[in-house]
Amino acid sequence: MATSMGCLLVLCLVSPLLLAGTVRGNPWYGGGGLFPQFYDHSCPKAKEIVQSIVAQAVARETRMAASLVRLHFHDCFVKGCDASVLLDNSTTIVSEKDSNPNKNSIRGFEVVDQIKAALEATCPGTVSCADILALAARDSTILVGGPYWDVPLGRRDSLGASIQGSNNGIPAPNNTLPTIITKFKRLGLNVVDVVALSGGHTIGLSRCTSFRQRLYNQSGNGLADNTLDVSYAAQLRQGCPRSGGDNNLFPLDVVTSTKFDNYYFKNILAGRGLLSSDEVLLTKSAETAALVKAYADDVHLFFQHFAQSMVNMGNIMPLTGSKGEIRKNCRRLNNFH
Repeated sequence: MATSMGCLLVLCLVSPLLLAGTVRGNPWYGGGGLFPQFYDHSCPKAKEIVQSIVAQAVARETRMAASLVRLHFHDCFVKGCDASVLLDNSTTIVSEKDSNPNKNSIRGFEVVDQIKAALEATCPGTVSCADILALAARDSTILVGGPYWDVPLGRRDSLGASIQGSNNGIPAPNNTLPTIITKFKRLGLNVVDVVALSGGHTIGLSRCTSFRQRLYNQSGNGLADNTLDVSYAAQLRQGCPRSGGDNNLFPLDVVTSTKFDNYYFKNILAGRGLLSSDEVLLTKSAETAALVKAYADDVHLFFQHFAQSMVNMGNIMPLTGSKGEIRKNCRRLNNFH
């Protein structure tokens, strides 16, 4: 009885947030004129081509699913979902690939190149790189056991990049919770989106450099983060020393690192969230903590919110109509110099 009452209380806390997460427009239609059927006539096989190549990539390396979801996230949080993250350095472009959140970390570009080449062979100059990222993120999620959602389409590709936007706009593992929430809110996302999208950490790996301070010096006093489970911290220290090993990799979900499920939230409740930005969802706000508990209790609720939040994120400031271009090669502008 006590357990069921506890769940009821959590749902009571969360119910206003549920509304906040679902009332922002028709979930199947994106902002700025995006809609799932955008290529049905101009490139009917587009979705099938993306899905097939993503499936091959994830079959070769399961981790690629998380990498492709993250690529879409790091694109959308800088100047909107416009494939700016894919541009290489050139005489006119300073690539976002060299920003602090992306350097030695962001990956999956070769898979995007492969998808783009296949689409150009079938429907030249039709499907944008920005839409490839949105579709690849959805397909990756499904392939590792996550939810399906219809992806609104019709984005066009940017004519520039912003390394400053990448350095400043993407939430960082050591950001405070208010900073993370602010970074979401200024793009039109809310607290439900913060917690639901953080659940993407149910898959993928993180580098030692992203959480080392939690193991050795969380508050500047030379002590480990006291919200971290002691035995889990000891396990992490074995592969993440005080210095060196910056690029050593650890699963973000220590229980089921290759399966899209709600163990990420269960782990946080047990003091086994890897990043500081994971742990603060439980410890720094009653509002986010209620969602962590609700998602840990109900995987279907998490899946529903994650799908909706991915649509919301994919709707950030798309270029449509005659804005931008449809790149022929995702790494460079069509009038490349």
